[in-house]
Amino acid sequence: MGTAPVVGGLVALGPLLAADGLGLGVAAVSEPGPEPAGPAEAAAAAASRPRRRLEFLAGRRAARRALRAVGLDCGEIPRSGRLPVFPPGRTASISHSTGIAVAVAGAPGRDLPLGCDLELRPLPREAARLVLREDEEPLLPDAGLPPGADAGWSVTELFSAKESAWKALTVMTGEGREGPADSLRGLRVSPRKDGEDGEDGLRVCLRADPARAVRVRVVRVGAGAFSYVIGRAGAHG
Repeated sequence: MGTAPVVGGLVALGPLLAADGLGLGVAAVSEPGPEPAGPAEAAAAAASRPRRRLEFLAGRRAARRALRAVGLDCGEIPRSGRLPVFPPGRTASISHSTGIAVAVAGAPGRDLPLGCDLELRPLPREAARLVLREDEEPLLPDAGLPPGADAGWSVTELFSAKESAWKALTVMTGEGREGPADSLRGLRVSPRKDGEDGEDGLRVCLRADPARAVRVRVVRVGAGAFSYVIGRAGAHG
């Protein structure tokens, strides 16, 4: 699948996110004129290798578009370490994959965790052991069935859901971002129990603190997945 159809498919998800009080922004590294929005962005871009520079700038464009989708203007977005630094009252989550950047922003007054992830390169089933624990493996399709014959979740979709949740569940400290222990395996993913979002809904929590949980929506994009956090989850769903 080429870049243009993927970008178009992602942009078309805007109304879905808007219904959850979220703004969506999408940008491709191939867009003309990928200029920094200010000196701090320029300095950060200049310190990166050429490919990473384009991804960095595309991510910033996507974040500004996501913020504009919820009625917020935003100039340059510098970084601290690898983390974007937004002006007061503005926040977004950024992800990149195969030359496309996507961002999700919260509407003004929406005090909810943010996280998104784009995975356009499908992961093999063998990668499950790097992402999942034994109690999560029943979420995968039956290995003996052909693709599409079962309603299970692919490794890519579960990985993406955990990535989104990881961003939303981590906290900032004086020393930077503090996330779950054991990386993605420190999170537990399970189907939503309230049925609100149909089969695209997942609940992801910290294994060490199950009460810290978020609801994640996963959308298939070609052979990959786009996921984003839609809110906090209760104890049972």
